[in-house]
Amino acid sequence: MDYKTTLTVCPYCGCGCSFYLETVDGRLTGTLPNAAGPVNMGKLCVKGWNVHEFVQSPRRLKSPLLKKGGELTRAGWDDALDYAADELKRIVKEHGPDSVAFLASAKISNEDNYVLQKFARAGVGTNNIDHCARL
Repeated sequence: MDYKTTLTVCPYCGCGCSFYLETVDGRLTGTLPNAAGPVNMGKLCVKGWNVHEFVQSPRRLKSPLLKKGGELTRAGWDDALDYAADELKRIVKEHGPDSVAFLASAKISNEDNYVLQKFARAGVGTNNIDHCARL
C-alpha cells in the first residue's frame, strides 16, 4: 500500500485554506486540514472536508461531448474546442459581445478564474461574468 499526503490549497473560494489530500495507491481517499495553515489554522468548512470527492465521482466527464443528431457523443478535444470557438465567434459577430455570458467555477484555481474573467472582458468584450461561489 502506497500512502501519501499532498499539501494543497482549497479550490472552492478565495480564502486560501490549506489541507493535505490523502492518496492510497494513487487514488484520492480523504482530506486532512493543515494545522499550520495561516488562513484556516487547522479548520475546514464542509466543502473543504469533502473536496476530494468530486475528483473521484463516477459522474465526472472525462472527455468532451458534442450533440450529433440529437444525441450526445464523445468527441476529441480539438474538435470540441474548435466547435466552441467557432460558435462563440459566430454568436458575438451576429448578436454582439453582451449576448454571451461566462460562469466561473469554484472547482478550479483562482488563477484559472482570473484568466476566464480576463478573456470575457478583454477578449470577448463583455462584463457578463459570474461565479458560482458568489451565490
